Amino acid sequence: MNLRVSAAIAAGKIAFWLSKKKGNKGSSLPGMVALKIYSGTLRYLAAQVRKQIVVVSGTNGKTTTSNMIFGILSSAGYKNIANLEGANLVSGVTASFIKSAGLSGTIDCDYAVLEVDEATMPIVLEELSPGVVVLTNFFRDQLDRYWELDKVTGVIRKSLKNSGKNITLILNADDPLVAQFERTTGLPVVFYGLSGSERSVSTSTQTREAQYCPFCGSPLGYDFYHYGQLGRYRCNGCGFARPLARVEAGEPGIKDGVVNCRLYFDRQEAGLTMQVQGLYNLYNAMAAFAVGLHLGVEVPLMLESLRKYRPVLGRLERFNYQGRSAFLSLVKNPTGFNEGLADLRSIKGTKSVFFAINDNDADGRDISWLWDVDFEVLDTDHNDLAVFICSGSRGEEIALRLKYAGIPVNKIVVYKDMGRGIRSVLDSRTDMAYLFSTYTALWPVHKILNSMADKEGPYASGVSSVS
Repeated sequence: MNLRVSAAIAAGKIAFWLSKKKGNKGSSLPGMVALKIYSGTLRYLAAQVRKQIVVVSGTNGKTTTSNMIFGILSSAGYKNIANLEGANLVSGVTASFIKSAGLSGTIDCDYAVLEVDEATMPIVLEELSPGVVVLTNFFRDQLDRYWELDKVTGVIRKSLKNSGKNITLILNADDPLVAQFERTTGLPVVFYGLSGSERSVSTSTQTREAQYCPFCGSPLGYDFYHYGQLGRYRCNGCGFARPLARVEAGEPGIKDGVVNCRLYFDRQEAGLTMQVQGLYNLYNAMAAFAVGLHLGVEVPLMLESLRKYRPVLGRLERFNYQGRSAFLSLVKNPTGFNEGLADLRSIKGTKSVFFAINDNDADGRDISWLWDVDFEVLDTDHNDLAVFICSGSRGEEIALRLKYAGIPVNKIVVYKDMGRGIRSVLDSRTDMAYLFSTYTALWPVHKILNSMADKEGPYASGVSSVS
């Protein structure tokens, strides 16, 4: 028995109990306390994982992808540890081990599935030895905290190369910023991607993070785009191009909160159906499927696990209020917001819309990114959109942005009181309500919404925080 580890675990568990008793989630505090007592706590506990550690990082989709992987591995009968609360800094990762550890310093775990913040990757990878690293995508996000994307990708690339050659990368083939990691790290790779869909376009007006080749700097040409810089790309300068994917989704259909597609993999194919909304959730599912395929999980089991998956906090959760649906969606950068607006527009019926925009440290103080969101698309649909209620510490800013996007000012209302704003959007006589929230507003919005409306369907494996 390592007495320092035992003391750290005991203190972490007490911190968790006290945090929960005060009504908090206790998702990071146990790790912070344990690491103060013994800085080697994470390294000691992670070394006991019997099979492999799976790390999931990237800008969007970390929480959903991690939950999907955890569900697949749990359905296969494995004992797993995961930071399902979504606390993805080193303290949160440590806390996930603390909660599962005995006071003697032992854990009983086959796999650890760990969502890791992009900027935290070097620290976490120094403390543990993952066998699998999933990179979902890279979009500009919280510039005052995460830096420009070339620095983010450079930091992750360096940390992966320093971690040795025992890592297999699971990469999004459709994002050139992700696909480049095959060549720049020299690590073995499993690619996943999406063939053309009904939403694919030959030109794009959205903000794109990768207009130039990461190797030679020449402009990238695209056969089509899915969203952002995701699509089928090629460089006419050096030949860098979208790689062939081991797991590829074809014939996707997204309607009424259900995603259907054909999955093609290893000269096989299968149908996939999920009770989720959005093309981005199909990408998350492909990443999780690719991980399961790499780890040898049976295909029918994976398909059934994904079919049963339900969104966690803020990932297009669905509520029922007096017989009408209300959707809650986390937004934190232009690309993610644009996809949320696409979901809003794809659902038939009249809608009332609520925005909770904060600019706290965890959101990013710089909210100029709101002006890169394509709110102008709502101008063409505003006859079906009855009211836009704006709240949060920067409610006036989002109201101004909507005005400049062409939304009639008589449809824009600002509420300082978030509870009154949510009550107003729910009481609007429309077919449904759609609520968008930034990071620090999400939990308060969810708490208020949950007190007024009924959650439709069960949560996923755990109620996540935001990432």
